[in-house]
Amino acid sequence: MGKVVLVTGAARQLGGRFVRRVQREPGVDRVIAVDAVAPAHELGDARFVRVDIRQSAIARVLAEHSVDTVVHLDVSGKALGAGGRTALKETNVIGTMQLLGACQKSPTVQRLVVKSSTSVYGSDSRDPAVFTETTPPKSLPSGGFAKDAVEVEGYVRGFARRRPDVAVCVLRFANILGPRPDSPLADYLSLPVLPTVFGYDPRLQFVHEDDVIDVLVIAASEPRRATLNSGTFNIAGDGVLLLSQCARRLGRPTVPVLLPAVTWVGSALRTIGMTDFSPEQIRLLTHGRVVSTVQMRETLAFRPKFTTAETFAEFAASRGPGLLPPEKLGRAVDRLASLPVAGGAGPPDRGAGAVQTTHGAR
Repeated sequence: MGKVVLVTGAARQLGGRFVRRVQREPGVDRVIAVDAVAPAHELGDARFVRVDIRQSAIARVLAEHSVDTVVHLDVSGKALGAGGRTALKETNVIGTMQLLGACQKSPTVQRLVVKSSTSVYGSDSRDPAVFTETTPPKSLPSGGFAKDAVEVEGYVRGFARRRPDVAVCVLRFANILGPRPDSPLADYLSLPVLPTVFGYDPRLQFVHEDDVIDVLVIAASEPRRATLNSGTFNIAGDGVLLLSQCARRLGRPTVPVLLPAVTWVGSALRTIGMTDFSPEQIRLLTHGRVVSTVQMRETLAFRPKFTTAETFAEFAASRGPGLLPPEKLGRAVDRLASLPVAGGAGPPDRGAGAVQTTHGAR
């Protein structure tokens, strides 16, 4: 008998991609795709079971199909369909509790993979330059998806203590981007004009959708020789980008807003349904967040194909040109630089004054 893999969150774009990928892996006999709503995309040869993980029926699914590997992807920062923030929190937290309770009672479950987020570290002015997997947050997230992720990880740690025979892997993903992103940050970066926090230019990390699928496959499989895929791992592409760099590469102008007024802007954006501008999102866009990926490389032996910059480039290409496309802006700056110096004609003076002006421009 090959492995039987159950995947939650199959109706989401990321969940659907993983379902289609994992069923092609050698040694996988069956894939059971689970979600509360029917997916709009194909799931290949996987069997779809419509069940809400917030209900006890998920235990019957595990028992009926003798599932040995559970990949929990139904932990998200963006609601799927109607229901809003309340339904999303229930799925993230209550759904995880029900799923873990079912796994605890199942004698066949041998491996559990949980999708988490680097948002569990929070964002604070006192934060270290780089978070490792063992760095405690200076300020725990107070709400939103970040708080959900903290609670989910707490329940997972409790499950790991009660079932030490089950291999548990928690993957803390940086902001996931790519051609088909589905996250509040992607919604924010897709706005025609980006509101930013005045006086701050946060550092951001991204991980590509393709790399997310690849590392999930590694986590759901038996560990390769000299590697370990049980534990908690930060997953992110190499390098960082400043928010100002992201805005320029998108060709989108920014509107700096004083920090006390950012909350009003976020409320307005939520009211018109454009994006989820939660307090935790505001903290990220104020202080940023960077994590270490040493354990990802040395222990999990995973090396992303895309850097943070390359991931963002694919995302930017999928969004189309903004109001200030970088190429047009560059040509405009070049034209302005080629204009004669105001107040005089002819070549600029080569004297000491010119040298001083040149250094000042630099």
